[in-house]
Amino acid sequence: MSLRFNGDGTFRVLQMADIQDGPHVREDTIRLIDAAIRKAHPDLIVFTGDQIRGYDPAYIDTFLRRRGERPGTRVRAVTEFEARLQGIKRHPLTKTLLNTRPTDDHWMIDGIGTDSPKLVKRGNGTINKLESWAQSINQITATTLLDATRQKVRDTFAAFLGPALEARIPFAATYGNHDFQCGILADEQDGIYREFSGCMNPVAGSSPLALEPGTFALPIESSDGSGRIAMSVMMVNSGDYADADDSDAADGTQSVAAYAKYASNSRGWDLADSDGYGTPSPEAIAWLRDVQDELGRRNGDGQAVPAIAFQHIPPQEFYDCLREVPAYTPNAVEGARNFAGHCYVLNHDVCRPGSRLGEAIGCADENVGEVEALREAGGYFALFCGHDHKNAFVGHVHDLDLGYAPTCGFECYGPKSRLRGIRLFEFNERNPMAYVTRMLTWGDLIGRYSSNEVRVFFEDHCVTDLIGVRNELRRPQVAATVLGVGAATLGAIGRTLRVMLRNGKTE
Repeated sequence: MSLRFNGDGTFRVLQMADIQDGPHVREDTIRLIDAAIRKAHPDLIVFTGDQIRGYDPAYIDTFLRRRGERPGTRVRAVTEFEARLQGIKRHPLTKTLLNTRPTDDHWMIDGIGTDSPKLVKRGNGTINKLESWAQSINQITATTLLDATRQKVRDTFAAFLGPALEARIPFAATYGNHDFQCGILADEQDGIYREFSGCMNPVAGSSPLALEPGTFALPIESSDGSGRIAMSVMMVNSGDYADADDSDAADGTQSVAAYAKYASNSRGWDLADSDGYGTPSPEAIAWLRDVQDELGRRNGDGQAVPAIAFQHIPPQEFYDCLREVPAYTPNAVEGARNFAGHCYVLNHDVCRPGSRLGEAIGCADENVGEVEALREAGGYFALFCGHDHKNAFVGHVHDLDLGYAPTCGFECYGPKSRLRGIRLFEFNERNPMAYVTRMLTWGDLIGRYSSNEVRVFFEDHCVTDLIGVRNELRRPQVAATVLGVGAATLGAIGRTLRVMLRNGKTE
C-alpha cells in the first residue's frame, strides 16, 4: 500500500495521542475518534504512543514496570487498588508464585490448571504429576498468561481502530512508555497491528525505511502518479524509561536511596521512577539522517524530502517554546526533573495562536541530539509528540516546529473534556512545509461534557506531588476556591469561638 497526495494536491493526517486504555476502551474515546474521522476525512492516522494503558488492572498478571523484569512481580499499589475495585483477581498460579518462592530446583507446582495450585517439594514417584519450577513458568506464565494478554491487546486495538477500519483509513503507530508495560513488547504489538487492514507499520529491517518497531518512514508520493516522493511522515520510537544500573536489589526490592529519588520525582506515580524517561536509540538518531539519503536516492536527485516526525516523548528543546516566569505567575507550570524549581508559561513570540500549556514537559534527563540531527539531515520541518496529556502547543524554535497533541482518551489523566482532542494536519503538495494544523476537540465535535464528568474532573485536578499542588494553586479558579473555602472555614471557626466565649461568660 502506498500513500499519495490527492488530486487537488492535499493530504490530511490525524494525530491521536495517549488513548491509554485497557481492553474495554471508553465509549467517549471511540466517539471522539469517530467524530474526528468524519469531520476531517483523513488520508492517514498516526498513533503517537501509549495506546495501551500497560498498568491497567487487566494486565496485572503480566505487568512490566521495566523491560527485562519478571511479568507481574512489581505491580504498583494503585493498580492493585483498581483491581480490587473492579473485582479483577490475579491468576491462581500467579498468586502462588508470588507468595511462595522456591529455594532450589527441587520445588514443583502441583495442581496446575486448578484454582489452588501449590508449591511442593519433589519426592519419589511424583514426577508424572508435578512439573518443575522452570517448566511451570514456561508453560503457564509465559504461555497462558501472556496469551491472554495478547488477546486483550488485540481487543484494545480492535476497539480504537474500529472507526478507522470502518472508514478504510490507513494508519501507523509508534510506541510510548506505557505500551510495553502490559507485558507484550513493541515487536509483538507491531505484529498484532499488522493483523488489521490498513496498517502501515512495516516489518522492522525489511527495508532502509524500516529501522525498528515504531521507527520507520512513510513516503507520500506526488499526485501525478510518477512515484516521486513529495513528502515523508517519519515515525520514531522515543523509548520508554532511562536505563537503570543501581536502583534495584537482586530480590526485586528498591534501596532507600533509590526510593527517595523515586518519591521526589514529579512523575513518580507515572512509573518513571528515579531514572526518568527514555530517548530514541542511537541507531534511531543515525537513521533520521540516513533515511533522508535513502529518500533522495529514490527520487534520483539526492535531495532531502520535506518531512514531519511523530513520536511519543518530547526532547528537551520543547522547553525552548516556553518563557520562565516568577513562581507566583497565574497558570504557570513548574518544570519536571532537570527543570524543577523553574516556572514557565508559553512564549507567545514563538508559539502559534491557540497553543495551550497545561503541565510540565516530561522529557528525558539526557539530550541525545535528536533536534540537532533533524536540522543536520535537512528536509525536516516539524516534530510532534504526545506524552504530556494536557499540552497542545505548537512553537517554532531551532528552525523546526515543535508541537503536541493532547490525550484523546478518557481513561487517563488530562484536561477538561472539551479540551481533549485529536490534531489535524493539512499538507499541500506544492509546499508541505506550509502546513495548517488545528485541534479537533471534544468540545468542538461532541459537546461540553463527557459521559463521566466526575472522573474527568478528578483526572484534571489530581496531584501526585508537591509540584502538582503548586501548579494547581497557580490556576486562578483553584486558588479562588481554596481561598473561599479557607475564608468560610475561618469564619465558621470564628463564630464557634464567639459562641463558646459567650456561653462561658453566662455560666
